[in-house]
Amino acid sequence: MKNKSLVSINDYSKEEQLRVLEVARDFEKNPVQNIMQDFVIASLFFEPSTRTRLSFESAANRLGGKVVGFSEAGSTSVKKGESLRDTILTIASYSDLIVMRNPVEGSARFAAEISPVPIINAGDGANQHPTQTLLDLYSILKTQGRLDNLEVAFVGDLKYGRTVHSLVIALCNFNTTFHLISPTELKLPSSVKMHIKEKNLTYHQYTEMEEVIPKADVLYMTRIQRERFSDPLEYERIKNSYNLHNDMLAETKTNLKVLHPLPRVNEININVDSNPKAYYFQQALNGVFVRQALMALILGLR
Repeated sequence: MKNKSLVSINDYSKEEQLRVLEVARDFEKNPVQNIMQDFVIASLFFEPSTRTRLSFESAANRLGGKVVGFSEAGSTSVKKGESLRDTILTIASYSDLIVMRNPVEGSARFAAEISPVPIINAGDGANQHPTQTLLDLYSILKTQGRLDNLEVAFVGDLKYGRTVHSLVIALCNFNTTFHLISPTELKLPSSVKMHIKEKNLTYHQYTEMEEVIPKADVLYMTRIQRERFSDPLEYERIKNSYNLHNDMLAETKTNLKVLHPLPRVNEININVDSNPKAYYFQQALNGVFVRQALMALILGLR
């Protein structure tokens, strides 16, 4: 895995994904080490981020690495018209690894093709978010004790939700049964469902979530993303489609865990936070250990 970019979750085999989770478990036991003191990580966020950017920076800092970069494109030469190509080639000369988020689908793949240093895709538009997928897999493994043969329900924006796209593709390696709950306008794209069909796995589509929750081992909530809508009226019409309340979890499986890639808006009521089945804040913390593992593997330190 040394020097191997991660743009799509498909770039890593099932065995490589499991290797990241194995190393993440080791870092969770001992997260502060000084193994990256000779490395510089470039954090290039052309689009706003809180958890992804800060967890990468926290992961690097805990391992002794140096972090350079920016958190919004307006403060860079991109504002002057610099191309993504020139930005990547320049920053690559300052760093050993580039973590990049960009609102344009395919931008991370382009960066990986031209960059002399590895690229980690931290989200490219509505396409993919593979490091979120790895921390989601780690969270599922920790809470369920396995990845195979689970009933996983995805709720919300399945059309534009890049975290959903990547995780569905990854879970196709583990004989998952998929329950897909969304407004009709936000169904999972056919290109993603194709991966489910190719593995001869089962998926069910719904518009209401109440009937599905009792079946699930994992309930993966997502927000309706305002920034992905060109028509604000359409967003206003469907933004409140789903709202999970604490009392809705009363008749669910004992092993159920509620995940969310965050940020949330109003799709999970705060009264769920104190329920032992809520796992989204621990899920966010898991991102530090998984990103430590990923960087260590790519840099050849593990």
